[in-house]
Amino acid sequence: MFQGPDPKREQFRRYLEKAGVVDSLTSVLVSLYEQQEKPNNALEFVKQHLGAVGQTSEDAEALQQEVIDLRQRCARLAGENKELKAKLQRYESVPEDGGTAN
Repeated sequence: MFQGPDPKREQFRRYLEKAGVVDSLTSVLVSLYEQQEKPNNALEFVKQHLGAVGQTSEDAEALQQEVIDLRQRCARLAGENKELKAKLQRYESVPEDGGTAN
C-alpha cells in the first residue's frame, strides 16, 4: 500500500523552500561538493559558508566601509581626547588667582 506524503512534512518542506533555507543549504552543499580538496570537517565548512550565503558583496563592501569610517572616527576622537587632556592639565596647574604671588 502506497501512502501519500505526510501533510505536516509537506507543509514544513514548503515553509523551508519559501524561507530560502532549501536554496541556501543546496548552495553550500554544492560548494562543498565542488571543493578540489575536501575539508577535514565538513560540518564546520557548512557552518562557515552558510552564514555567507545570504550576504552579498554589496553587504560586505558596506560593512568594510563602515569599519574604515569607524576606525578613522576613533583615531580622530583619540587625538581630540589627547588634546583636551593636555589643556586640562595646563588649566589644573595654573593657580586659582591667576596671578603671581608677591
